[in-house]
Amino acid sequence: MYRRPVDRLLEILPFTKHYSPTEFWALRDVNLNVERGEVLGVVGPNGSGKSTLLQIVCGILEPTRGRVLTRGRIAALLELGAGFNPEFSGRENVFLNGEIMGIPRRGMERVFPEIERFAEIGKFLDRPVKEYSSGMYVRLAFATAIHVDPEILIVDEALAVGDAIFANRCIKKFEELKRRGVTVLFVSHDLGLVKRLSDRAVLMVDGRVAAYGAPSDVVNRYVGLVLEREQPASDAVRIGGSYRHGDGASRVLDADLVDARGESIRNLEPGAPVTVRVRARAEKDLSDPVVGVLIRNRLGIDVFGTNTRIEGVGIGRVAAGEEFEVEFTFDCLLTRQDYTLTVATQHWGGFSQDWVDDVISFSVVDARDVAGLANFKTKVNWRRITA
Repeated sequence: MYRRPVDRLLEILPFTKHYSPTEFWALRDVNLNVERGEVLGVVGPNGSGKSTLLQIVCGILEPTRGRVLTRGRIAALLELGAGFNPEFSGRENVFLNGEIMGIPRRGMERVFPEIERFAEIGKFLDRPVKEYSSGMYVRLAFATAIHVDPEILIVDEALAVGDAIFANRCIKKFEELKRRGVTVLFVSHDLGLVKRLSDRAVLMVDGRVAAYGAPSDVVNRYVGLVLEREQPASDAVRIGGSYRHGDGASRVLDADLVDARGESIRNLEPGAPVTVRVRARAEKDLSDPVVGVLIRNRLGIDVFGTNTRIEGVGIGRVAAGEEFEVEFTFDCLLTRQDYTLTVATQHWGGFSQDWVDDVISFSVVDARDVAGLANFKTKVNWRRITA
């Protein structure tokens, strides 16, 4: 990087005074292996090298050092605006993309009705794409990318501009691609989506791989990193296969799940009352510390979370060295699955004092096979209607 544009010229002229350029590595020492049919989620703060990584995999950028090996046809949906000619209509751009991908026009004509149906552009399909909204644009681009039979699909945060209906449709399509054995690399700031879709995930920080493995663990690490950057942490250590972070103003000493008799349990029945008990110690004088709990399912997706501030309970002042205990009691309205419990102590403004991810694993046992995550108490009435 040059301080001034003229320094580029002065550098090649002998005996001239100029500022020496500095180096900036967008990516450094990145080693990843993605198997065929695997879905890899890429997360990380802005400027961490996520988009650069995908552009190198696509062949848009060449690495300064190292190499990328890919096998199979790549379809990419990168930054909004890439790949479409703004003066062409949506229909023309679809066929243009097919030609770029090496697909005969007859092949594109065969899949075009599916692209049209998925994108739902309607009468605007024959209008120039420069007239499209960002949502219409990305719907058409995504529909085109997934219908050219890619063996590798690369998506860079493009789905963030879609509405909820389109996002749900895309999730179902991702799951279909997974079943078909299509390899998918996608960047997303939607951490729940990363947990739900990914087989593995990678956390990029300052151009390097900071974590690589199970999506739930990687996302927990990322969340901890974000909170640490907001307020530097004095205590951040790995425990029990999960992540712990906070500024150390208080420390969680114990957490437990107990039934109505006060006995510790790890198997819950739907509808039964359950209590989450959290015990902590103040490491310094505290004013209204907040205690919270968070339940995630086996994919790491947040199911339910609350804390004393949300529930309108003020703990008040706690002196350094003093211990305090908080109990959250509610009916178990979860379906038959495995879950984890995360507990935390926080400042009133939300900064973590001590956050412990997945401190307890538990299961909900039920003879009924109810769909979804919530198991509502349901009363069914019916009557026969005669003419």
